[in-house]
Amino acid sequence: MASYVLERDIKANSPFVIKMTNALSFPTSSSNTLPAASRRLRLLGPSWVLSPPPSSSSSPRFLSISAVRIEEKTQTAEPQNKTTSNSATTIRTTPPQVNNTGPIKVNKQPAERISRRPQPAARPRSPPSLQATFCNALDDLIHNFIDPPVLRPSVDPRYVLADNFAPVDELPPTPCPVVRGAIPRCLAGGAYIRNGPNPQHLPRGTHHLFDGDGMLHSLLLPSGSDGTAPATLCSRYVRTYKYLLERDAGAPVLPNVFAGFYGAAGLARGAVSAARVLTGQMNPTEGVGLANTSLAFFGNHLYALGESDLPYAVRVSQESGDIATLGRCDFDGQLFMGMTAHPKKDPVTGELFAFRYGPVPPFVTYFRFDSDGNKSGPDVPIFSVRQASFLHDFAISERYAIFPDIQIVMKPMDMVLGGGMPVGSDHGKVPRIGVIPRYATSEAEMRWYEVPGFNPVHALNAWEEDGDLVLVAPNVLSVEHALGRMELVHSCMEMVRIDLRGGAVSRTPLSAANIDFGVMHPGYLGRKNRYAYLGVGDPQPKISGVVKLDMALAGKGDCVVAQREYGPGCYGGEAFFVAKGEREGEEEDEGYLVSYVHNEASGESRFVVMDAQSPGLDIVAEVLLPRRVPYGFHGLFVTKDELRSQRPL
Repeated sequence: MASYVLERDIKANSPFVIKMTNALSFPTSSSNTLPAASRRLRLLGPSWVLSPPPSSSSSPRFLSISAVRIEEKTQTAEPQNKTTSNSATTIRTTPPQVNNTGPIKVNKQPAERISRRPQPAARPRSPPSLQATFCNALDDLIHNFIDPPVLRPSVDPRYVLADNFAPVDELPPTPCPVVRGAIPRCLAGGAYIRNGPNPQHLPRGTHHLFDGDGMLHSLLLPSGSDGTAPATLCSRYVRTYKYLLERDAGAPVLPNVFAGFYGAAGLARGAVSAARVLTGQMNPTEGVGLANTSLAFFGNHLYALGESDLPYAVRVSQESGDIATLGRCDFDGQLFMGMTAHPKKDPVTGELFAFRYGPVPPFVTYFRFDSDGNKSGPDVPIFSVRQASFLHDFAISERYAIFPDIQIVMKPMDMVLGGGMPVGSDHGKVPRIGVIPRYATSEAEMRWYEVPGFNPVHALNAWEEDGDLVLVAPNVLSVEHALGRMELVHSCMEMVRIDLRGGAVSRTPLSAANIDFGVMHPGYLGRKNRYAYLGVGDPQPKISGVVKLDMALAGKGDCVVAQREYGPGCYGGEAFFVAKGEREGEEEDEGYLVSYVHNEASGESRFVVMDAQSPGLDIVAEVLLPRRVPYGFHGLFVTKDELRSQRPL
């Protein structure tokens, strides 16, 4: 079987080319690192801080520090073009062509200047040890003969990483013009940051979309009064332990979780990983997560999140727009194993509520943080969750935390005995909703309510009303495809009402459309709200537009009251709602929706700002990005004041 090779011509403007050959080669990534001292948060393993470039005309310098030596290196920006090619499939991406016509003159120089930078010098690397060479050979044997990607197209990198799912290199802070309208005042000086998977190295074998290294794409918006000054785009990897380990190895080391652990090949990959641990090639206690799912801002710190690991503290420079990874945080030893990628921040108290889940009892553990970002109160293990489930999200109300126990479960024995995946669906299980007081110190007051057929992977909001608990979430109807064949997934929005006194449960559909990735006014989290904004799957995971739901219409038919389609061949992602905040007593929907949108025909990516009150969710501002931004997962808008308030660790 063939393996991937990354090649590039030394000529100017020559793109990356990914070929299927019998050789094996990998790209390198530039990085800049500085030590970071831990103050209130304890950083596990080595800590890294990116040094922002001093100017666009000179190469930034930085220190690489280890226990053995300190050496000074020069960072060179990496080229931005990539091409994937083989006999069956070709994936080619180039910087967008900027249209200079029209009333707004667009400077196309930044994209050209990036594409013509020389190839960075290869990172000095010691030859692999005998143990590493042996493990690499075993990996190649597994990928090429036991579990070749061609036998499972849904995890074949040639298809999974096609089009705008293909990875990109890091991008230093780069100016990009506002080409339509003006940035509203409530966005001025803030940053929209989107997280998502972006594999550092081309996969040796099978690859699932969820398995890519976390990359943050941050757009620092102009703070000028007229809102037309250039914005600044920066794309950086989250410097996780996995990222740094594989960067130094020059190739993938850790197996892909969602695509790699399948049948006999999964057992073989597990054995190779165990051999790497025993021979000192990797240390899983340093963290094996990707930090590729979402972001959270609390306690004056910004965190990149992925549920298989601890939070990684990151920082966005308000001056340059550059992104720094500060370190992996265990909050003075009080947090371990992992944390959900969807914690809930109470807009009134400033507290953060979260949980972790795993394959061994207790399968779910609930905990919280105070408004200063310190872990508060004891962990609450929930032993009434009797089976390891895929618990991706939850909800809070003013008095309760709400946990969905769905039919997507962990089934490691299926891999061992049946040749299947360790995560799958269990149609014999009846979905439940668990309700526990927000400040519980044990699960003694946990109550479970069966809700047959209700399988929410994401939760929008929850609130208490007239003695009932109301949960609003998209229900995954085709749960058997939720992780394996996402293009077959259909999710529709539902409102579930639980009578906390009598235990009766009722469900009301809000829309039959295929919608997910819902957002709302964050100031209403845990309180009754009226409006929700969701991405339209066409099919999932591509988002062809956004709809606005008016939940006051629940029970009266379809609740969609506004919709925007991005256009033929144009896809975005989860939008984020930003309130205007200009006066007291504002309407709930007074604000804007922001998102990245990519045009697959032209190759252009743009940042769009939509008026959330308009019937067509009208676009009021657009920023043309200097290169494409791959499709990703969840994003966050960090205000100008929040950027200024970021604390050092």
